[in-house]
Amino acid sequence: MRWQGQMIEDTDAAALPGLENRSGMVRSVTTPEFAGMTFHEVLAKSALNRVPGGSRMPFAWTINPYRGCSHACTYCFARGTHEYLDLDGGGDFDSQIVVKTNVAEVLRRELRRGSWEHETVALGTNTDPYQRAEGRYRLMPDIIQALAESGTPMSILTKGTLIRRDIRQLKEAAAAVPVDVSMSIAMYDDELQHSIEPGTPSTQARLDTVRALSEAGFRVGIFLMPILPHLTDSVEAIDHALRRIKDAGADHVIYGALHLRAGVKPWFLQWLEREHPELASSYRGLYPGAAAEAPTPYRKWLAARMRPLIRMHGLDVRTEDEQPSRRLTRPAMRPASVASASAPMLF
Repeated sequence: MRWQGQMIEDTDAAALPGLENRSGMVRSVTTPEFAGMTFHEVLAKSALNRVPGGSRMPFAWTINPYRGCSHACTYCFARGTHEYLDLDGGGDFDSQIVVKTNVAEVLRRELRRGSWEHETVALGTNTDPYQRAEGRYRLMPDIIQALAESGTPMSILTKGTLIRRDIRQLKEAAAAVPVDVSMSIAMYDDELQHSIEPGTPSTQARLDTVRALSEAGFRVGIFLMPILPHLTDSVEAIDHALRRIKDAGADHVIYGALHLRAGVKPWFLQWLEREHPELASSYRGLYPGAAAEAPTPYRKWLAARMRPLIRMHGLDVRTEDEQPSRRLTRPAMRPASVASASAPMLF
């Protein structure tokens, strides 16, 4: 791997943010508790990553304490980032996890800079901050504390039920800064979920986590994405998903059709040809050549189907392009008057 060298001041301008200085490598670790996985512990140069100005993302800054993800979602758009480490976006992405062990220390230093404008920082935009590795490394509590103490709003997107460990701390943080929490749950058929995202907690476990967060006072959003053509886009499948989402106490739903960027497309198509060969030609027609997005007519058709169903279930509806602004406001939490009776008054 291009970042294995440990020569002092040896740098690689093409490496991922935080991995440019190859002297930052600490060690690679395997453990029986995480069979088949290797953790590459590194010392990061930076914690805050600026989102490119031309991006459609509704936030300006991100933090990625991990690279690679044991959730192993076949459709994960971040798979291509592992290629910058001379690893592949398939099995290596699922099992070779880069851990920025000093990320909270570096973050505190960056947040103390006079130039820091306390813009919203997003976590979970590349790989999941609450994947299984977080149970071992416990990076998130210090990150949450650093952001809250500095007066920096934050948003967290995860598929990991481990976020329940930090609910109390997130509530304390929300007393100081806006905190937005979303759970990604795209599959509501257990067989499909096990096949396409084999390392994730079960759908029901994530829905139970949504309820715990909602009862703690958070307006929890559900990322119902990706919607998979011919697999999860039927009225029956969407209605079933929305009923379970509503029952879990979620506040709103963000939906979007499958994206197939260059770094993920070959891996997804391999899965599709193995599990649903009858759909392979259809998907190649929807995502021809280098096309990453579903065609506009499909997205319009999907919106016409999704929006009425979401509203019918009493949920606020957003698309992936309609996310909160770069500076979050207090409505990320439920007003005390409508929060669960078991939730304390937060504001």
